[in-house]
Formats: sequence, C-alpha cells, structure tokens
Amino acid sequence: MIREAVPADVPAVAALELLSFPDDAWTPDYLTLAVDGGLPTVSLLVADSEDGAVAGHAILSIVFEVAELQRIAVHPAYRRHGLGSDLLVEVVGRSAAAGADRLLLEVREENAAALALYAAAGFTEIDRRPRYYRDGATGVVLQLDLGKCT
Repeated sequence: MIREAVPADVPAVAALELLSFPDDAWTPDYLTLAVDGGLPTVSLLVADSEDGAVAGHAILSIVFEVAELQRIAVHPAYRRHGLGSDLLVEVVGRSAAAGADRLLLEVREENAAALALYAAAGFTEIDRRPRYYRDGATGVVLQLDLGKCT
C-alpha cells in the first residue's frame, strides 16, 4: 500500500535514507518538516510491506508545471517485489493530477536497476551532469512527459 507519510514513519524513512543515500540522506528534522507540511511543494510517500513495515518511500516536489522525484528507495529486504514500481506509478499519478506536464529526476549513471525501472516507465534521458554527486559520480537527468500519461 502506498500512502502519505505520518510523523510515526519518520524514523523508518530516516533509516532507509541513511541506508540508501549515505552521503546525502535527508535528516529526520527535514523529513519531519516535510511530513508536517513545512515544505509546501513536497510530498513524502511510503510503501508499506505486508507486515506493516515501511518498506520504501518516495519524495516528490511539484512546483507549477514541473514535478521532481527527489527520492525513491526500497529497503533491500523488500526489493524485487514491485514496490519501486508501485511508488513510481503513484508519483506519476500524483504529478499528473496536480497539473504537472513533466516529471524530472536524477539518477547515478551506474545505477542500472534504477535506469531500467525508469526506462520501462517511459522516462527519457535529457542531460548528464558530470560530477553531480558528492563522490564525483555522473548524474543522468531523466524526464517523463506527463501529457502522454493521461
């Protein structure tokens, strides 16, 4: 099940942030701010496992016609069960419903699994950002035309 995060989800999301993005994880304070509405353009979504644990999350920002997938992560114990795809479908749907005409994201060029997920969803590469990540890795900028999704 994909749903809006609540304050009780912040510790699990923060732990997954550290696991998935150790060099630039969102802090618990920043995640709390997002959950509490202090970041008006940001939505924090969580994917629950069958046992009720937070198995994944996505952070979406929508500003007028542009939506940006800030984060998407699935805990290693729950990967390969479709949760990443489920989160992405929810992000695309919310973006289109909010009136965005495109959804953008950046992904590490060596993240083959993520690139395959995004390609299967219809994203296309629009740019590359050398040394985009703190460790010097190149970021691949992808876009999904939401007009084709409605």
